[in-house]
Amino acid sequence: MDISLHYIKKGSGAPLLLLHGNGESGGYFLHQIDEFARYFTVYAVDTRGHGRSPRGTAPFTISQFADDLLGFMDGQGMEKARILGFSDGGNIALTFALRRPERVERLVLNGANLDPSGVKPSVQIPIVLGYKMASLFKAPKARANAEMLGLMVNEPRIDAKELSALAMHVLVVVGSKDMIKAAHSRLIADSLPNGRLVTMEGDHFIANKQPGPFNRAVLEFLKEETP
Repeated sequence: MDISLHYIKKGSGAPLLLLHGNGESGGYFLHQIDEFARYFTVYAVDTRGHGRSPRGTAPFTISQFADDLLGFMDGQGMEKARILGFSDGGNIALTFALRRPERVERLVLNGANLDPSGVKPSVQIPIVLGYKMASLFKAPKARANAEMLGLMVNEPRIDAKELSALAMHVLVVVGSKDMIKAAHSRLIADSLPNGRLVTMEGDHFIANKQPGPFNRAVLEFLKEETP
């Protein structure tokens, strides 16, 4: 890893990694960090090129972000962790779990998708148009914007059949009015041997807007004893 990721650390106990979405930072989990830190050592990590983590020179891809996560865990001496990923953070978490399943205790995927087709057209089409527009300009700010939007236009690329290899318990959490298609979230949960789907009232940002029910559902899952 050519950079050091910025992170917020709080609590004690087994490690719990929080991975934010596109264009955000670990601060997205404002309503989760203190609550989860009552039971776990929480690490809210800023992805490469997000928040206070530097961009570095490596590729700006979900694959690279998963490699960065491995480097972060190794740097912290963290053999295994529970991981909660939101949106692109969920895509990073899932990509990481597929590569290094032995490093994942339990997984929470909040508003994740396997590929761009999992996003509702009403959301995806403006993103694609914004990406094409930003790609026309060479100014640093436009290039950075195109790079960020490109993550949602081109990635991830995960085959649902790959999920059958994941033995860990996985909670798939989505909002009733999520930007991720309901059938797509169901596909993810059904493709996982130990996956379960929870749909909550709200949109894509339920962790931020409805933290009470979100935190209760996630903590109940994370605190379960693995059979």
